[in-house]
Amino acid sequence: MNKYRLGKMERRFAELIWDTEPINSGDLVKLCAQQFGWKKSTTYTMLKRLCDRGLFKNENAVVSALMTREEFLAHQSERFLNETFDGSLPLFLAAFSRRKRLTEREISELQDLIDRYKAGLKSRDRG
Repeated sequence: MNKYRLGKMERRFAELIWDTEPINSGDLVKLCAQQFGWKKSTTYTMLKRLCDRGLFKNENAVVSALMTREEFLAHQSERFLNETFDGSLPLFLAAFSRRKRLTEREISELQDLIDRYKAGLKSRDRG
């Protein structure tokens, strides 16, 4: 089982924790009952599953993230790129842009990312 692959409900549950953490586990149970109609046992089963994957922890009845949403998304994106495009961002962008035309704004944002990355490399080379 891949720790960065979440099913639909796992993802919704993770989002709920990221949005409310740190949260008392009892409060999380109540929130899951309201949001998803879950019983206490379902919440704790799902929580254990995501804790075992290293996303969250439940210590002293307080649930908090071990990985931020942004870190999780970065890992997920990297996994997808590696599995689908042999880790090649240019191959991904070429495939993506064949099916969907990039807007001027998207092109500008991508160029800004590239420029900032290049500037960071140059400053590291000097340092």
